[in-house]
Amino acid sequence: ELEKEINQTNEYYLSEDIAVIHKKPTPVTIVKVDYPKRSAAKITEAYFKLPSTTDYNGIYRGRYIDFEAKECASLTSFPLKSIHAHQITHLESVVRHGAIAFLIIRFTKLDETYYIDAMTLVQYVRTHDRHSIPYTWFAENGTRIDSGYVKPVDYLKIVDDLYFRTQDEYDRKDNEEKKNV
Repeated sequence: ELEKEINQTNEYYLSEDIAVIHKKPTPVTIVKVDYPKRSAAKITEAYFKLPSTTDYNGIYRGRYIDFEAKECASLTSFPLKSIHAHQITHLESVVRHGAIAFLIIRFTKLDETYYIDAMTLVQYVRTHDRHSIPYTWFAENGTRIDSGYVKPVDYLKIVDDLYFRTQDEYDRKDNEEKKNV
């Protein structure tokens, strides 16, 4: 459900020319294909080529965006086995190169969705010897994403607040000064 809602939100961003962000396809190697009569070919055996990095990437306001989305059925914690070591390494790498990177975590039984900065999560993983992250940590360290009809997971609102608010305020003041001259 989360992926479907993020895809709907991304379609809105694209249709309104706000951002270009897409779900990355998972690379697979096709091994066997059935060609039954009178119907389309059917893949009967396939394997993942390589471990995937993150679920989504794209561009927003001139910045590269990269993020992973996960759902969790627990009421009390998020299992760290849901995020793989190569994904943590990937998120660290893209941040080092200037990307805006984060995770979107949904606690399905609580119907709550959180935006978590990638480096905040990486730091937690690197400094805690646990198999899960308590729900309370997300409430304290993340930003809750409100749900809407047209944009069910409006994460760019949070990206604006975290990365572009100062620039927007500067641009507004600059425009006001130009009007007054």
